[in-house]
Amino acid sequence: MTKHWTDWIDYWSVDFDFESKREIIRVQDADTGKWQEQWTGDYVFENEWQSFRTKKDRSLELTSVAHECEPGSCKLAVKVVDIFGNDTMTIVEVTI
Repeated sequence: MTKHWTDWIDYWSVDFDFESKREIIRVQDADTGKWQEQWTGDYVFENEWQSFRTKKDRSLELTSVAHECEPGSCKLAVKVVDIFGNDTMTIVEVTI
């Protein structure tokens, strides 16, 4: 079934600027009953590039498209889903 580690990967995607969008939720104040927006401390993964297998095409691109980043430091996020449906994400800090 598998001959190479990439055979286990079904889908992967990249967010080239992971910390660009804060994850905001609405919570109700217990005392006033009013709803307030609150930052969770995390960020939203925005899929900017992806490669995935289909039933007809089992190939998978292993190199993302080129993406120009601003000079300085930024965080990239890579999300991977394996053939069993398990997903994981890693965040990499890059300095340009």
